[in-house]
Amino acid sequence: MKKLVLLVLTISCVSLVKAQDLNDLFISGVEDAERFANSYLAPVQEAGIYSISNGWYNTADAKPLGGFEISIIGNITGFNNKNDKKAFVLDPSEYDNLDFVDNPGQAREVSTALGDIENVIVFVEDETGLVREEFELPSGLAAEDFNFIPSGFIQASVGLIKGLEVKARFLPKINFDDDAEIGLFGAGVQYEFTKLLPADKVLPVAISAVIGYTNLSGEYDFTESLDVQGENQSIDASIKTWNFSAVVSTRKIPVINFYGGIGYITGQSDIDLNGTYVVTSGPFQQTYEDPFSVSQDASGVVASLGTKIKLGFFRLNAEYNISEFSTFTAGMSFGFR
Repeated sequence: MKKLVLLVLTISCVSLVKAQDLNDLFISGVEDAERFANSYLAPVQEAGIYSISNGWYNTADAKPLGGFEISIIGNITGFNNKNDKKAFVLDPSEYDNLDFVDNPGQAREVSTALGDIENVIVFVEDETGLVREEFELPSGLAAEDFNFIPSGFIQASVGLIKGLEVKARFLPKINFDDDAEIGLFGAGVQYEFTKLLPADKVLPVAISAVIGYTNLSGEYDFTESLDVQGENQSIDASIKTWNFSAVVSTRKIPVINFYGGIGYITGQSDIDLNGTYVVTSGPFQQTYEDPFSVSQDASGVVASLGTKIKLGFFRLNAEYNISEFSTFTAGMSFGFR
């Protein structure tokens, strides 16, 4: 169970690094380890960017002065049908020391952090071939029967001057077993253009523009859980994203209304592997300090379609966001306008 909790945490705050597996790669040298980590982590970093970028709106109808809404929002980003994101081709000719035990020298597909390819054994050896070390490459989330990336936060919206609404989202720092923590914050603004029209009160739809910024950060200290000797071994990670959207919604139906949007998401995920790592086996026994960082950018168009139900002061909304990594978003809100 702890392994699964750490996997879920890593999805959100450190992009699913299975650190105890990745550290085996230090046996082949830090250059090979960094090269592998970049390919292994890129898809899940990209998925994380899309996951936390959604949920900025549930209507295009901006709140009036003093109107507010407080929401609990959850996102589920699926990748079950993303076979091209679950594997990458590892070509030994591009690595200094790493090769496959089966069919050495031949390129083959191996798992990314989203994948499920298991039992891939590789080796490193010295120039004489007398000192040889074998180990298994890490698989990914799908091997744990986990085919989605979750994210969640609290969001608040307040109406200001005519047509303008400001938003903030946050997830307070959460600690797991004193060795991992995660937190999130963000800010956004929504402006309804239809508020400028003389017939605003009778128009059946509203049209708005929304801009939102989200910053997720996390740390996982795994010094006590690794076989590799060293100290202060940890991962620091951050995901920073922007969402620019145009939104339209109905607004005159008493209980249920519908909304949709088209937008552009862009962001960057950074992972820093920190600490001291002392490799005491294999042909390349060295000590590495803060060995490497991994960065991934992602951007693309997103289209959203959703519905919102009003039950007095309470609101429920659900939407589906179609993008490179599609996301289902659900929210429960309390508000007054």
